[in-house]
Amino acid sequence: MKQMHVSVIGLGMMGSTIAELYLKGGASVTIWNRSPGKAERLLAAGAAQAAGLAAAFSASETIVMCVANGEAVSELLATPGVGAAIAGRTLIQLTTISAETARSGASWASEHGAGYLAGAIQAAPSQMGKADTPLLVSGAEHTFQAQRAELAALAGGLVYLGPEPGAAATMDLATLSWVYGGMLGFLQGALILQAEGVDVASYGAIVRSISPSFGAFFEHEGKVIQSGDFAITESPLRISVDATLRLLRTAEQSGISTEFPGLVSSLFQRAAEQGLGGEEAAALIKVMRPASGRR
Repeated sequence: MKQMHVSVIGLGMMGSTIAELYLKGGASVTIWNRSPGKAERLLAAGAAQAAGLAAAFSASETIVMCVANGEAVSELLATPGVGAAIAGRTLIQLTTISAETARSGASWASEHGAGYLAGAIQAAPSQMGKADTPLLVSGAEHTFQAQRAELAALAGGLVYLGPEPGAAATMDLATLSWVYGGMLGFLQGALILQAEGVDVASYGAIVRSISPSFGAFFEHEGKVIQSGDFAITESPLRISVDATLRLLRTAEQSGISTEFPGLVSSLFQRAAEQGLGGEEAAALIKVMRPASGRR
């Protein structure tokens, strides 16, 4: 098998983990970071330190960038010499960025004769490099196929979302919405338990155990939304109207925060008022859409 030659740009917690995984896999790794001090451990493990950013881009066939944010990405790509250095190479952008920044990066790479993939890591540094580590990727399919080994070294759970460069960043926002919505619900549940003197640690264990079944439920609801057919197949919306109102009443009676259950209950109440109680639970999205986007 041909040895991988990879340059890693950015040595924060995730960037350092990425470099370590490549080194452990036997790749030739060149590193660059604004703060040279972060490189010491990687240099001791066999990485080479580039003399500058342009040198890091020219050192390897594949450049993996994982820096602070989109602003840092734009600044680095505008560095003198970088555009010329990347010609004939591939940039895998793993920084958390907007879809617009991903598209701009793809255009920049194309203008400079380089391949480009945008990725969204769906895991913490400690979860990287495993068979089921999820990594969302978008960009030209031939580039994805050519870089599959470099990507698989970081995450076994690759999900290719198509040629549109901003697709991975957009999906990342969608999954973040689910994560933070779930986090609010989890914390609201902890408040309910504390108000009643019930163990919160066991609650965390129960949530973990039921997560796969609810993941399957949300997978089903996603298909319902995509199809546009909201006929009842799993869960009538009217059940959630009663359940979320009960959550709100419990919060009021317990003297805990009503912000989250108040929002959720109000949305389901509006759905009921619009006559959606006899449709699948996912029909709530009809209430959440702006008037111009309702179907």
